Amino acid sequence: MPDSHLGSKVSRRSFLLSQAALAAGATAPLSALGATTMPQAEAPVDYYDKLGVQTFLNAAGTYTDLTSACMPDSVQAAVALAAKRWVHIRELQVKAGAYIADRLKCEGCCVSNGAASALTLATVACLQAANHCKPLDIPRLIGSAKYPKNEVITQTPYGYDEGILLTGAKIVVVNSLEEYKAAFNANTVMTNMENAAEVVKISQEDWLAIAHEHGVPCHLDAAADMPPIENLWKYTQMGWDLVCFSGGKALRGPQNAGLLLGKKKYTDLANASLPPTEGVARGMKVAKEQIVGMVAAVDWILTQSDESIDKESRERLAVIAEMVKDIPSVKTSVIVPETANHFPQLVIEFDPATIGASARELRARLASATPAIEINPHTGSTESSQGVPAEPNALVVVALLLFPGQDAIVGRQIRNVLKNPKSVGTYDPAV
Repeated sequence: MPDSHLGSKVSRRSFLLSQAALAAGATAPLSALGATTMPQAEAPVDYYDKLGVQTFLNAAGTYTDLTSACMPDSVQAAVALAAKRWVHIRELQVKAGAYIADRLKCEGCCVSNGAASALTLATVACLQAANHCKPLDIPRLIGSAKYPKNEVITQTPYGYDEGILLTGAKIVVVNSLEEYKAAFNANTVMTNMENAAEVVKISQEDWLAIAHEHGVPCHLDAAADMPPIENLWKYTQMGWDLVCFSGGKALRGPQNAGLLLGKKKYTDLANASLPPTEGVARGMKVAKEQIVGMVAAVDWILTQSDESIDKESRERLAVIAEMVKDIPSVKTSVIVPETANHFPQLVIEFDPATIGASARELRARLASATPAIEINPHTGSTESSQGVPAEPNALVVVALLLFPGQDAIVGRQIRNVLKNPKSVGTYDPAV
């Protein structure tokens, strides 16, 4: 019988071998099993191009709206292979968590759907531990007479509080050590601190000691606070019960993944609340590709060093600084934020009157050039943010995510706009 419906003629032997491969979970490519007549894979389609989506060189940093970091080759390969097989998701969650926890020197780990999801899962775990309730009881019965324990103490309100509130928890904000001591009561289930908060009123040591005197677990939001690499285990070893990190920032994993690290009794509850479990975390599904991607990203980051990451960034920033140093009024310096985004950033300061444009105008020119360049959104800011001082008359450039050779392109484009600020140009190596 003809096999035209398959798109090519396949021998009985090849067919049987290919079916055997599928039954075994596709543990080897079909060609290795003898299915040599199967069609060869075509070159991948560039769907950004097909959809008309603009790409750019990322000299800005690991910002969510700029799709954070690109995964290293080893992580991309792990994700691609994981996409070709089936597993039981719960088994993968548990074993991946145990593996990562071992590598990062803590009791437990839950691979989450990003750092914001990890904050929600941390709250869910602490609500369950305090109330002895089930995932489906959250949020509908939290704060009720049956499950009254629902208070989370925070040091400062910030943009991710909604991740706590959607669980039915109530946020109690404290502004001093005295207020913090007085805030604990029978309904307190967790404390939450933003590691990179601009206004620090209570030390981490006091925060932990007082909460633990009351038997209350503490969560630390450290989403963008790596490097240094040791932060991946430093905070849990300090005594934080739970710590979250973004997976798609300097860890270089999938953007829609994160890590919740800490005490196993809480990470186990977090894992058990993820899909396929029904409940408040049902929409926070972590696909098998993202789980494997985070395992691979942890393996990758542990082959790196703080020194090599810093050196590579500084060398690329030096290439850019060299290209603009002769432009009138331009001065360059390198800063490193203390906590979040702790990597070298180039500040290109200039006189707007001399150049003929503001920092924000130049940032817009770069974003519309060919190729487009995105630089740090803090460019032109009149207020400090995440360790970067106010830079109203400066471009802020990050080299952490650039691929080899892209530093020269970024430098040339910045030189172009500084010399011709009213133009929207195409990359010209002769300028």
